[in-house]
Amino acid sequence: MSRAGLEKTPHEVASMFDGVAARYDLTNTVLAMRQDVRWRKLVAEALDLSPGQKVLDLAAGTGTSSEPFADAGVHTVPCDFSLGMLKVGNQRRPDLPFVAGDATRLPFADASFDAVTISFGLRNVVDVDAALKEMHRVTKPGGKLVVCEFSHPTWTPWRVVYTEYLMRALPSVARVVSSNPDAYVYLAESIRAWPDQRGLAARLRVAGWDDVAHRNLSGGIVALHRGYRR
Repeated sequence: MSRAGLEKTPHEVASMFDGVAARYDLTNTVLAMRQDVRWRKLVAEALDLSPGQKVLDLAAGTGTSSEPFADAGVHTVPCDFSLGMLKVGNQRRPDLPFVAGDATRLPFADASFDAVTISFGLRNVVDVDAALKEMHRVTKPGGKLVVCEFSHPTWTPWRVVYTEYLMRALPSVARVVSSNPDAYVYLAESIRAWPDQRGLAARLRVAGWDDVAHRNLSGGIVALHRGYRR
């Protein structure tokens, strides 16, 4: 199984996620100490969608991130470029319309969705700015974007502890529960190299999103970023 590099070559990233698909959800829950359940709930609350509205869930993987929307009656389209993830997702939730797609070249018409969301996947995209523009393109005027992504803890002592966990404990735990522990070395490195809250907010604005704001979760380990399409 492969480990992608921080240059995020698309075929390497896709291959890496294909290799972890079978135990991806279990590994995430263990590594996040079940905080991932709370984070998914907060994403759904931030989107605040009504039954019948349509949401695009990018980097949806096996569909776990899509379930809170779909189970609430929102028309949910899970999209991912890892075929291995989509295969596992189709087995888990055959009722969801999984779509294979690249976030930088989305296979959807302009203004197709009431909202777009991506959780813990934006930092794995080879061209983040192109992806943010594509998300803007497929969102209806008045629609919303919610990005849930790892970020930078705001309290310095906590940031030091968290960085040590990322680079030492996370790969060690992954060796026990993951089908591809080396992939989690890349994931730890990608989290550490990711822009902070202000840096990502600036990129959303450049991509055309308005009323950009963010909310720190778990002391800034994760941040919810929000934007609207005028």
